[in-house]
Amino acid sequence: MLPQHDETRGCLTTHVLDTMHGRPAAGMTLSLLTWQGDRWLPVKEACTNTDGRVDGPLLAGETFHPGRYRLSFQVAAYFRAQGVTLPEPAFLDEVVLDFGLAEASHYHVPLLVSPWAYSTYRGS
Repeated sequence: MLPQHDETRGCLTTHVLDTMHGRPAAGMTLSLLTWQGDRWLPVKEACTNTDGRVDGPLLAGETFHPGRYRLSFQVAAYFRAQGVTLPEPAFLDEVVLDFGLAEASHYHVPLLVSPWAYSTYRGS
């Protein structure tokens, strides 16, 4: 279970599920970026744990600010590390999700992914 966060300050979390194997995507590398002016700037890099989650929020409290964000998931590298043979180039190499954080709230951005498809939504 994830620790509770003060939603009045805002937080951002993620969770990755490997739909090909029916399990959490442990060991997937991801990056969080924010749009500043005219370019994307890195905020944080992380790797998912055995539950497919990042240990702790990507943004919380003082680090949470409304704005435009991007989560970039290294999907092909993850599936190759799982022993999946992928073509070169892979159909899905890097899954990029652009989204906005408008107010201080808990934003949860899950990724359900296989080598050929993905989906996401605003979770809770």
